[in-house]
Amino acid sequence: MLVRDAMSTVVLTIGPAHTLRQAAALMSARRVGAAIVHDPDAGGIGILTERDVLNSVGLGQSPDTEHVHAHTTTDVVFATPTWTLEEAARAMAHGGFRHLIVLDRDEPVGVVSVRDIIRCWAPARQAHHVPA
Repeated sequence: MLVRDAMSTVVLTIGPAHTLRQAAALMSARRVGAAIVHDPDAGGIGILTERDVLNSVGLGQSPDTEHVHAHTTTDVVFATPTWTLEEAARAMAHGGFRHLIVLDRDEPVGVVSVRDIIRCWAPARQAHHVPA
């Protein structure tokens, strides 16, 4: 199975000047755990995850005054739609992250998460364990 079969195409793109509260509200409304951050001044495409918001709040920072650019991961590993789910899972495990931005011709077309991979793998694993 390929990344394109598992990825979410409900992509939330936000700007670096959004506050963390605004980003969290948009992520919650879209029911996504990560947002693509488009910041031409910082090198293009980054990612903000629910964990980034949680870490900021846990440090006592205000989500009303903290801006996305200060919490965006810009050293991003990108997947392509034609990667296998094994390749995506290996990249996530190696990098210690739970989301990959999927690029097609240098444009974001989706996000694949650990949850997406599990959702695809679980039925296949169950099919191999048929009770006697």
